[in-house]
Amino acid sequence: MALRSSSIAALRRAGPALGKPSAIALGQRLFSVSAARREILDAATLPDRTIPHYQQTKTSSLLSLYWAAPPRNILLMPKLHAPKVTVKAVEFAKHIYSNYPGLNLIFEEHIARDIHETLPFPIYTTSPSDAPTLFAKKIDLVTTMGGDGTILRAASLFSMHNSVPPILSFSMGTLGFLGEWKFDEYKRAWRECYMSGCSVDMEAVADPHTRASVADHNQPPNPDYTPLEAWDTVRGNGKCMGPGRTSKILLRNRLRVGIYDTQGRNINEQLLPTSAAEPDLGPSVAHLTTPNHFSTPPTLENPPYIHAINELSIDRGSHPHLAIIDIYVNGHFLTEAVADGILISTPTGSTAYSLSAGGSIVHPLVKSLLITPISPRSLSFRPLVLPLHTKVVLRLSKRNRGRELPVSIDGKRRVAVTIGMEVRVEGKGGESDGFAEDDDSWVGGLNGLLKFNYPFGEPVEEP
Repeated sequence: MALRSSSIAALRRAGPALGKPSAIALGQRLFSVSAARREILDAATLPDRTIPHYQQTKTSSLLSLYWAAPPRNILLMPKLHAPKVTVKAVEFAKHIYSNYPGLNLIFEEHIARDIHETLPFPIYTTSPSDAPTLFAKKIDLVTTMGGDGTILRAASLFSMHNSVPPILSFSMGTLGFLGEWKFDEYKRAWRECYMSGCSVDMEAVADPHTRASVADHNQPPNPDYTPLEAWDTVRGNGKCMGPGRTSKILLRNRLRVGIYDTQGRNINEQLLPTSAAEPDLGPSVAHLTTPNHFSTPPTLENPPYIHAINELSIDRGSHPHLAIIDIYVNGHFLTEAVADGILISTPTGSTAYSLSAGGSIVHPLVKSLLITPISPRSLSFRPLVLPLHTKVVLRLSKRNRGRELPVSIDGKRRVAVTIGMEVRVEGKGGESDGFAEDDDSWVGGLNGLLKFNYPFGEPVEEP
């Protein structure tokens, strides 16, 4: 004891001026405080994406989402030039990183530069020129925070590929017709999407489009269900929602677009964006639901196609004269369109540009495509709804006086076509992007947001 007392006394004399013993002398453990890891890392170092499974159920027209393993690589895309949304994105990122171990959060390059100093953990990104290829190989799940434009921006990153991850969208924009969740619900929405199907052995999901439901939604939950091993590290013991409570996915049909020169050669490769991650550039969407154990890398089609989730448009641009476009349907001449332009739209796009041009509103589960004229000269040229796999060819008439007409895909100008060039379009079903949402969202959005058949005049009070 004497030795220990003298040793402490000596240490006290050598210690701080206040005369208190150091932590080492008292046998206490020291902890060093290091700077927060505010780093931006290369997304190319991340593991390849995990492809989920989708399964039809008996109780819903939507598909159920099943993860073979917890998603790891999460792309967060907040609305551009919206500081309040950026603050919410940081809040969301901190929550999921803290409560769901093993996540890698990815941002577009310009956003990563702006926010990485506010996050106490590293984030990932890549150059805009590499994003369309790299993100298709790495991203497990996309989360958007904004309006429909933000969703289209996310979709554009995967337009040249057969595979696009599910999109969990928070409505924080001007209209948000495609957005399902309010941001106030982000904790619940994220958990339901992340944990979806975590109790189900993937061997039970034989095919992503099988018509047999894993479990009847009316069946009482099984208290013996336990999460698969991969979810054990989730805070809260990785408690699963049970086999009857999975996130619902709406697979939206897309357009497959090919641009052909006067020699009949596909020139889509020449139209690849240099910066699909930037707000003014980029293509559209794809989605893959093939089972793999469990990671088939996304591939480009040959010849490569550009995919649109909303529409393709050809218009007269700045020219004072109307555009003259020959329209062929399944190899048969349909009509010569004399109009400001022509739209080929998906059911999803039926509530976008096509709606403003007088086209019909079509439910996204209806497998179809729409031909809508933009301000046609003829009163008898009405919008058309055609079967999904209809092949439509738009060819510039020789009567266009040598003009070039701009072609836009999902609102982004891609190329100017001249006489003799063709734009070939067909619908592509079952492999479009997945949106996590509820069964009644489309009807609710139609009435609540678009004010469909909204009454006018003074409300009538019932007796």
